[in-house]
Amino acid sequence: MPANILLVEDEPAIQELIAANLTRAGHTVVRAADAETAQRIVRDALPDLVLLDWMLPGISGVEFARRLRAEERTRSIPLIMLTARSEEQDKVLGLEIGADDYITKPFSPRELVARIKAVLRRRAPQVTEDAVELGGLRLDPATHRVTAGNEALALGPTEFRLLHFLMTHPERVHSRAQLLDQVWGDHVFVEERTVDVHIRRLRCALEPGGHERLIQTVRGSGYRFSTDTQAVALAR
Repeated sequence: MPANILLVEDEPAIQELIAANLTRAGHTVVRAADAETAQRIVRDALPDLVLLDWMLPGISGVEFARRLRAEERTRSIPLIMLTARSEEQDKVLGLEIGADDYITKPFSPRELVARIKAVLRRRAPQVTEDAVELGGLRLDPATHRVTAGNEALALGPTEFRLLHFLMTHPERVHSRAQLLDQVWGDHVFVEERTVDVHIRRLRCALEPGGHERLIQTVRGSGYRFSTDTQAVALAR
C-alpha cells in the first residue's frame, strides 16, 4: 500500500534521486530542504514516515527528530535517519533520539525501499499491503477484500480502513480522537461521533458471521479489536 513519505534532504541531487525511486515504488513523496519547512508540513498533515537527513541548514536533523519525539501528536511517526556519518557513536545517538532505522550514505535505492517497508511493517502495519488474518477474518489491502471463511464481506472504504487499523493493532484500546487521526487523517476535521457511526456500520457488515463481537466498546475509552471471547462478553 502506498505510503505518504516526508523526505527532508537539503542536497537537490540526492533529494531528486530518492524521490524518484520512492515514487517508482508507489509511494507519495513530499519534499522539504530544511527542518523549518518540514515542521510546517507536519503541522498541516502527518506523514506515514519521515526520511530525515542528519545534516540540515538551520535546525539540524537530530534536533528536528527530538522535536518530533517530544510531541504527543508526532512521537509515533516512523522515522529513518539518512546520513554520511558512519561512526558507531553517531548511529547510537540517532537511535537513542528515537529513529527507527539509520541508513548511511551512500546507499542503494533498493536497500532504502526495503528498509522503509520493514519499518512500516513494524511501526505502521496499516499502511502496508500485507494481508492480516485474525479472529476468523482475513483482510487483504492489495485486493481490498475482507473474507470470513469463504464468504466475502461488503465493507465501505471507511469501514475497510477502520477494520484494517483495528486488526493491525489488536487488543489495544483506541480513543475516538486516535481513530480519527489514524483512519481519517489528523488534518480532517470531523466530529468524534462520526467514529461511532462507522463502528456501527462495520459491526453490521461483520454481523452475518458473528464477527461483530470482535469490535469491542470500552466504556469511557473507545474501541478495540479483540479475539478474547470473555473480554468481548464483558465489554458488550
